[in-house]
Amino acid sequence: MEVQPKTFADRDALIAHVRALSPSLSPEETFVSDTKGGRDAGQALLQNIDPIAYGRSRDYLGGAVSYLSPYIRHGLITLNEARNLALERGPEDGDAKPIEKFIQELAWRDFWQRVYQQNPDWIWHDIEDYKTGFTAEDYADTLPDDIRQAQTDCAAINYFITSLQTTGYLHNHARMYLAAYIVHWRRVKWQAGARFFLAHLLDGDPASNNLSFQWVASTFSNKPYFFNLENLQKYAHPQAPCDAASNQPLSGSYEALAEKLFPYGEPA
Repeated sequence: MEVQPKTFADRDALIAHVRALSPSLSPEETFVSDTKGGRDAGQALLQNIDPIAYGRSRDYLGGAVSYLSPYIRHGLITLNEARNLALERGPEDGDAKPIEKFIQELAWRDFWQRVYQQNPDWIWHDIEDYKTGFTAEDYADTLPDDIRQAQTDCAAINYFITSLQTTGYLHNHARMYLAAYIVHWRRVKWQAGARFFLAHLLDGDPASNNLSFQWVASTFSNKPYFFNLENLQKYAHPQAPCDAASNQPLSGSYEALAEKLFPYGEPA
């Protein structure tokens, strides 16, 4: 077995070597994310966090997110490090409310891991029944080609898919939008969507990814998560194309969409 080098002159040399290992891949399949690995890169991002701004803007695609997730996922930054620095950067009066959202997101990651540890069978199996009026058998087992190829009839969804495939990252709100589209608009099993995400996410891990997918699907929550175009325009514009003309399936009130997506009864 050929021994592969472990050190390279620079990042470009590393990328060239890895590409040479898979000469049959197309240029699209060898696209390299701008995210740089290593603890130093993670530490640089950690030092730039603004937990107060995060709390105010985290739901917006252009919000003050930390981009720490790949480094936390691969053990380069610990949850404890991120929490302690956030506490240091809270208000001088000691009020933790403005940094609460940042701490909560770290707690969610820890929670998913603990659920996975205690219930490993839950990661790829429905924890509960769907609460959508459909049974698991009503959902497709595989992801449609138009989703894989970012050629759906929703421009914003295509944007999210392309971003996922070319950067290895998606804002958390965009992940929820795309997961909901896959499961509820296209009626595809969450497992197929979860595998698609894990194939591309640099921060993907079965606990956070799959249990979040189950939360969206309603097999690990008391109702399905879905959204409408108005919500998309509020949080994803101008980063994603959110005009009504190119996102028609997402248009309508929540009541109208619920009738369309869940015709056997409005979600509980």
